[in-house]
Amino acid sequence: MVTVRAPAKSNLTREVLARRGDGYHGIRSVMVPLALADELTIEPSTRFSFACDRRELDDERNLAYAATQLLGTIPPVRLQLRKRIPMQAGLGGGSSDAAAVLRSAMAGDFGPMHHDWLRLARTLGSDVPFFLAGTAALVEGTGERVTPAGTIPRWHALIVKPPVAVPTAAAYAQLDSVDRPQRPRNGSASIAALEALQRGDFWGVQSLLQNDFHDLLVARTPEIAKAVAALHDAGAANALLAGSGSCVFTLAVEQATIERLAARLDLPANYERFVTAFAPTPQWR
Repeated sequence: MVTVRAPAKSNLTREVLARRGDGYHGIRSVMVPLALADELTIEPSTRFSFACDRRELDDERNLAYAATQLLGTIPPVRLQLRKRIPMQAGLGGGSSDAAAVLRSAMAGDFGPMHHDWLRLARTLGSDVPFFLAGTAALVEGTGERVTPAGTIPRWHALIVKPPVAVPTAAAYAQLDSVDRPQRPRNGSASIAALEALQRGDFWGVQSLLQNDFHDLLVARTPEIAKAVAALHDAGAANALLAGSGSCVFTLAVEQATIERLAARLDLPANYERFVTAFAPTPQWR
C-alpha cells in the first residue's frame, strides 16, 4: 500500500494578464505548497475502484479519478482519497489530487509507465503542472510554464475559509468586468517574490504579496471581507486572498506567531481555520 500526500497551495502573488484568444487568461504567480494536504492511498485489488470520503466527490467529476482514466490501462488497484483541503477555496485541492495520481504513476506505483506527463497535467487543469514540481514555483502562461524555486523556508501560515464558495469562472468574470493595470514582466512582483523566497527573505516576500482578485472579491463578498478584517484585528501583519476562491491567509516566520493569531481570531464557528506551514521539499535538498 502506498500513501501519497496531495498538498494545498497558496498564491503569494497572482498577476492576471490579458485574456487570450482561446478564452483563457495568462497568469504570473508564485505558488507555494502547504503542509495542509489530502491523502491518496493506493493498494492492490482484484479490480479497479475509486472512493472518496466526501460523497459529493466520489464519482467521475473527481480530478483524481479523471487522472487515472488518462493513464490508460493500469493494474487493478483500489484508490481511496481522504479530503482535508476545503473545496472552491482557492487552495487547489482538486488539482493537487490529480497531480498526486500522476506523481504516483511517475514513481512506478502503477507499474512502468511512459507518458508526456506535462501534457496530461495540462489536460487535467491549469494548476496541475505546478503540483508536479514538488516545491514553490513561478507559474506563467496558463499554468504550463513552471519555474521551481528549489528548497524553500519552513514559514508558517494561518488560513481562514469563510462560509462561502467562489467558483473560479465567476472570479474571472468579475475581474473582467473592471479596468485593470497592465502587468509587464519587467518589474513583475511575482519574479521579485520568487527571488526573495529563494533567499529566505521573509520581509521581502511580505512586501510583495499581492493578488489581482483580492480587492475585488473583498469588496463584493462580505464573508471574505470579514475574514480579512478579523486577521488584521488579531494582529496579522499581512492578509491576502489565497487564490481565486474564498480562503484568505497570513504568513509568519514562527509557528508560535500563527498560533497566537489563531487564538485571537474573532470569527463565527463556521469560518474554518487551518494552522499550517510551507510543505517540506526534501527532493530539492
